[in-house]
Amino acid sequence: MQERLYSRSPQTVCAARHFTRDTLKVWGRGSRRDDVLLCVSELATNALRYGVPRGRGYLLRLLTYDGTVRVEVHDSGPGMSRIEERTAGRGLLLVGALADAWGVLPRAPGKVVWCEFRGLGC
Repeated sequence: MQERLYSRSPQTVCAARHFTRDTLKVWGRGSRRDDVLLCVSELATNALRYGVPRGRGYLLRLLTYDGTVRVEVHDSGPGMSRIEERTAGRGLLLVGALADAWGVLPRAPGKVVWCEFRGLGC
């Protein structure tokens, strides 16, 4: 498991992608790397837009087990992430299309939005 805490700043999305890219390389999980990186961007952006109150941050946690990579973004904001029909904010649609599974878990305070990529090898 690898994790990093990020402040409430748009610049952290790029940092989260780099952290993920470097972690995948160390783990030898190169296949579907671009899909994983895009989902990290979308989940981090959603956390910043909707889930991180002023003065708080978000946690990016990466886990690997049995050929699976799990991405989790923890925030302390209210509400639960969901796919909505609207012209803007298609990030979770992308996550749902690219990841093998995704979901939202409550935490106190806030939520964890996660996605998984199965069968990742070198």
